[in-house]
Amino acid sequence: MLRSDRAVSALLAGVLAAALAVIDAGPAHAADPTTMTSGFYTDPDNSALRWAHANPGDGRAAAIRTSIADTPAARWFGNWSGDIGTATGAYAGRADSYDKLPILVAYNIPDRDICAGHSGGGAGSRAAYDTWIAAFASGIGSRPAVVVLEPDALGHESCMTAAQIAERNAMLKNAIAQFKAKAPHTWVYLDAGNPAWIDAPTMARQLAAAGVSGAHGFALNVSNYVTTDQNTSYGNAVNSALASYGYTKPFVIDTSRNGNGSDGQWCNPAGRRIGTPSRRGGGAEMLLWIKVPGESDGNCGVGAGSSAGQFLPEVAYKMIYGY
Repeated sequence: MLRSDRAVSALLAGVLAAALAVIDAGPAHAADPTTMTSGFYTDPDNSALRWAHANPGDGRAAAIRTSIADTPAARWFGNWSGDIGTATGAYAGRADSYDKLPILVAYNIPDRDICAGHSGGGAGSRAAYDTWIAAFASGIGSRPAVVVLEPDALGHESCMTAAQIAERNAMLKNAIAQFKAKAPHTWVYLDAGNPAWIDAPTMARQLAAAGVSGAHGFALNVSNYVTTDQNTSYGNAVNSALASYGYTKPFVIDTSRNGNGSDGQWCNPAGRRIGTPSRRGGGAEMLLWIKVPGESDGNCGVGAGSSAGQFLPEVAYKMIYGY
């Protein structure tokens, strides 16, 4: 009986240990949102589609609709989105009702676009941002989603003081924690610029300081034009540098406008082309359309006179054909 009691005790101890391990691991966080859905979600209110609906007789409309408007791409959320929990909840909920995976961009960090200024703004304070991002995550809840967190937030550190950088890192760490706690089926990718901007070891250091260890991964080439191959090499180099911190991370690449690569300009350059539509794999964990082709980068280049985010049909049309 003694040997049996010991065997039972050992068995119970093993079961308990396994249960605790499952609890610690957080089974919800192990879920893969791409396997919970049947493909990426196409925003039914994207800017290209709105323009096509409003201009059915325009000779460019059919091509813009087929090549851009009907391609799954991200929706950006910021201080224009109204009640953010309601906005992200409605968007993720609609995608879930179609069994599709939505791509959302959180773009409301204080002093947003601090270097360039074309998309300036953001939350008015750290407290306001913390409240906003918590509601963003709560709106998604348990639905599957992909979130790209704060494009340019790390890339613009050169225009910030040490105190500003420290505060921004604290906000990003908290944001990652909020998604982990409130949106367990969301993969969060912290923005990491692009190969033409910041060298890989520096970006790895910035990612580590901003808490990328708690995120699913990092995002590359958001709103830029650099080729997929160059971004893949850069992402691998960032991971080689991250290894010195004890981990590596998956990464995604924005391929919406990189079909002709970059000419070195980032603000509405001419001659660019749409790239590979949103998909898994392709050198990264995912290739995603994060910036909708045809949406202006600001009052610059072939978008002179426009504002950031404004849909420019002629730019979109030329981007389909690469001229």
